[in-house]
Amino acid sequence: MELTKNIFFNTDKLVSNTVVKISYTGKLFQNNADEVYIHYGFGLLWENLNDVKMEKTELGFQAEIELQDSESLNFCFKDSENNWDNNENKNYIFPIEKQQLALLVNENQEENILPTRRLRKTYLWSKKIRLAIYKVITYLPKIISGNYKRKVNDQ
Repeated sequence: MELTKNIFFNTDKLVSNTVVKISYTGKLFQNNADEVYIHYGFGLLWENLNDVKMEKTELGFQAEIELQDSESLNFCFKDSENNWDNNENKNYIFPIEKQQLALLVNENQEENILPTRRLRKTYLWSKKIRLAIYKVITYLPKIISGNYKRKVNDQ
């Protein structure tokens, strides 16, 4: 998902206590920087400040960071020559959502055993129904038109 120009996340929203991969293709990448570091912190006061060296790929620089339980993720980028990309002195700031446990149900078996969690049955059924609809939409027109070819294993 692209949240802002030249910065991509591997998820559609940032959720606390999860790991997120950040891809950067901004001006430091475009200027062929050898090394880029993400300088990040959490909340208005940039708590738990960190610098992480990003891995250079053909698609840009990438790094994985663990999101903490905070209101926002704040970051900027710097290269090995101390050039900064800080969104024109505004920094990059994205909200972090609280982890929702609405889809999880506790199953308390005994007091001495830690509770296990499982997905609600309604959620699982909705996933199965969506998959069935996808298959019908994808394969039914092929079967009706005669363009459906079944794979045959050579034995």
